[in-house]
Amino acid sequence: MSRQSLVKSESAGAEEMLSLIRQSLKTCKVPGETNFEATAPHVFVTLGASGDLAKKKIYPTLWGLYRDRLVPENTIFVGYARSDLTIEQVREKCEGFMKVKEGEEERYEQFWKVNYYVQGSYDTRRDFELLNQEITKVGTEKANRIFYLALPPSVFEVVTANLKQCCMARIGWTRVIIEKPFGKDSASSAKLSSHLAGLFKEEEIYRIDHYLGKEMVQNLMTLRFGNRIFGPTWNRDNIASVLISFKEPFGTQGRGGYFDSFGIIRDVMQNHLLQILCLFAMEKPCSTAADDIRDEKVKVLKSMDVVGMEDVVLGQYMGNPDGEGDANLGYLDDPTVPEGSTTPTYALAVTRINNERWDGVPFILRCGKALNERKAEVRIQYRDVPGDIFHGQTKRNELVIRVQPGEAIYCKRERETPGMSFGLEETELDLTYGDRYRGAKLPDAYERLILDVFCGSQMHFVRSDELAEAWRIFTPLLHHIEQKKPMPIPYTYGSRGPREADKKLADNNFVYYGSYKWTKPSQL
Repeated sequence: MSRQSLVKSESAGAEEMLSLIRQSLKTCKVPGETNFEATAPHVFVTLGASGDLAKKKIYPTLWGLYRDRLVPENTIFVGYARSDLTIEQVREKCEGFMKVKEGEEERYEQFWKVNYYVQGSYDTRRDFELLNQEITKVGTEKANRIFYLALPPSVFEVVTANLKQCCMARIGWTRVIIEKPFGKDSASSAKLSSHLAGLFKEEEIYRIDHYLGKEMVQNLMTLRFGNRIFGPTWNRDNIASVLISFKEPFGTQGRGGYFDSFGIIRDVMQNHLLQILCLFAMEKPCSTAADDIRDEKVKVLKSMDVVGMEDVVLGQYMGNPDGEGDANLGYLDDPTVPEGSTTPTYALAVTRINNERWDGVPFILRCGKALNERKAEVRIQYRDVPGDIFHGQTKRNELVIRVQPGEAIYCKRERETPGMSFGLEETELDLTYGDRYRGAKLPDAYERLILDVFCGSQMHFVRSDELAEAWRIFTPLLHHIEQKKPMPIPYTYGSRGPREADKKLADNNFVYYGSYKWTKPSQL
């Protein structure tokens, strides 16, 4: 049984769910994938163990999996970085992010007892030979090996070359997890993919996009293909437009130098939002095997045209004179941002899928920083009801899949206003996870994905041809922005973004009413 196929009882508590998962892992077999050997020794190596990603995400994730006994019992963890540290110092750096609850202290101590640290450079073969010696000493030669590259892309090639030469498992398997960005455009991505293909088999490479591990993103497949109710309307005859949004209520917060080299399109749109689009729009796969799913995602991408300047609205936030703290500061006020930068902090792009199901339906991708709220969601807007007998009082039905915060699925519909009148008002059919599944443990996205690597499931990881198609769609636009440096439209910190974006939405069959706001049931 795979982790994805577990049947979740509505009344099951967190401990019961974890028990089911642990039991399944003992005989875990993912369709079309490698057996998960729960009794075999495993070594998980975090390269870049001294960095922010490791301390904020990777070590807390490993602790969560270890705490819940979701990794093999004899798993050893090794950190590797250039910094001269001890494992005790690594622990100190991570303490503020580990979320150890009362009663978990003993298990937490056990976790750090199976952690080790090795100092070494990223470009010296001898250092990787010493890393291999340490892995063999603490984990035996028979151990399966997982390497997580929590590193800047500039060292991906040299590190993976050294891993191949010095650190591959001799008896078990080896898997390599690579963090985005996977290149900056089509050419650099192809170069990296070619390099990796010369070292590892595709089934050994796990390109991680943490959005694919989020609860509601994983739920898209079940929502679409496990429910008869949605299938008949999931097409161009019923859907007017699809809006996939990612909004953050804060700016660069002094980290603009890194952001400026990538921009919002590379940071969010070309990967996170495009992955959600693929899962939303793809045809039903032959099975839940990883390659069957990824085959269908690639078909969606191949059906999409290149995005041009005429398809986008680009913005850059400026300070809000009435705001407080960081809200007073615009993007260009960040001292780490190059003077006069034209890098967009907001982007809206209209894309289309040229196939029989979706011909003519705009798929609108929207992402931005320093906006009015934190939100990631898919908003499906249905066509107007034909034959209006309510004299224009009706508003469009919407199906909303809220990814974060507060995972939820709700459907906006019209109803008669309660009471003696015969007016209409908007309401919702609401499945809010925090209320419907009280006490259920919703794992962090990284927990899901790292567990998938242990299981050998690549279902929620990006394949090389999928990556190539994603870059094909956005590379010409990115090159135009970098070379021509079009001026982004200024928008105020804390606003909804540039007003021109609303016009672009309206021009592409999305109606914004502004009269309805979803409220969590617990707040009623």
